[in-house]
Amino acid sequence: MDERYRLIESLDAEYVLQTFNRLPVAFVRGEGTCLWDTAGREYLDLVSGLGVTVLGHCHPAVTEAVCGQAARLVHTTNLYYVEPQARLARLLVKNSFPGRCFFANSGAEANEGALKLARKYHYLKGRPRGKVVCLEGAFHGRTLATLSATGQPAKREPFKPVMPGFEHVPLEDPGALRDAVDDETAAVMLELIQGESGVRPVSAEVVEAAREACDRTGALLIIDEVQTGLGRTGKLFAFQHYGVIPDVMTLAKGIANGVPTAAFIVATQYADALSPGDHGSTFGGGFLACSAALATVQTVIDDGLPEKAGTLGGMLLERLRSMTEGVGLVKGVRGRGLMLAVQLERDVSWQAVKGCLERGVLVNNVTPDAVRLLPPLIVEEEELVRGAQVLVDVLEGLDE
Repeated sequence: MDERYRLIESLDAEYVLQTFNRLPVAFVRGEGTCLWDTAGREYLDLVSGLGVTVLGHCHPAVTEAVCGQAARLVHTTNLYYVEPQARLARLLVKNSFPGRCFFANSGAEANEGALKLARKYHYLKGRPRGKVVCLEGAFHGRTLATLSATGQPAKREPFKPVMPGFEHVPLEDPGALRDAVDDETAAVMLELIQGESGVRPVSAEVVEAAREACDRTGALLIIDEVQTGLGRTGKLFAFQHYGVIPDVMTLAKGIANGVPTAAFIVATQYADALSPGDHGSTFGGGFLACSAALATVQTVIDDGLPEKAGTLGGMLLERLRSMTEGVGLVKGVRGRGLMLAVQLERDVSWQAVKGCLERGVLVNNVTPDAVRLLPPLIVEEEELVRGAQVLVDVLEGLDE
């Protein structure tokens, strides 16, 4: 390792809380689909900051927006009107469903705000409700409320007692979901593709059951599009594949191409539930973040990147299935658009990721037995084929 890397590693070990299992690399520059480390070595990035840099690294439109805004005004708080925030809200609403937006800084914050809104809505109706129905395997964040919504017991166990009122039902059981939603249910919260549990798509039957149960009981349907939103699945928002409109949709990750930004969109009929003082954020919806998000979202739309993600993702899915047919270690490939995972027979995803890193390709060990790919939406077919070949070569080596 070079001297600069060793310095970064030693500083991290001494002064940073060790909450991340880092790979042995430090990146210092990026452009498009590529990153360069401290030694100047180039890598093909098929992780895009965990689905964040949808336009790749240092996209000119985002760079111009951020630099221009930073030179004019960075922060005033939400005590005053923020022009790029208002414009971003209009852009998101016009391309999703009629409603209003609240802006935050992370996916967990967006989900937390959505849960608060659902409870406040029922409080105003005169019959408070606290129950929230979620799916097993779901991941909604790491705050205490969103951790409680997360359907992965191992993540909750060290932090018990978590918040009461959250009930988890099996991923593929529409009947169990319907049965769980009753007159005490404030909301149903679900991802349309469970990203952190290994890229597991939720069936149309489950989504329809959730919508029907909410309509029957008056519960709100909260769709967590923190990872699926902004074109990754082949539509601008994943709910558009299903013909089901949420009451609340949460967004983060790709919305501002790396500048911390998040939002939740509330359908018009619920938008008055939160009043001044009910919810807030000092930094949420600031000038810099919203300028970056405006440039990102508009570019995704103008350049037709959701359609491109759908086409290239379908190609990559079939290519990976074909390439791994003779690899005994590979159990299957799943996902939608440019959100894919290779399921393995053994817990060797960490070794696979390190092997790809050594060969100049970044992929992600989303679970011990699954490798995830979240390429930038600007990626080209030849780059995906090259990255897929590296991954398959590594998996074949682990299969020996």
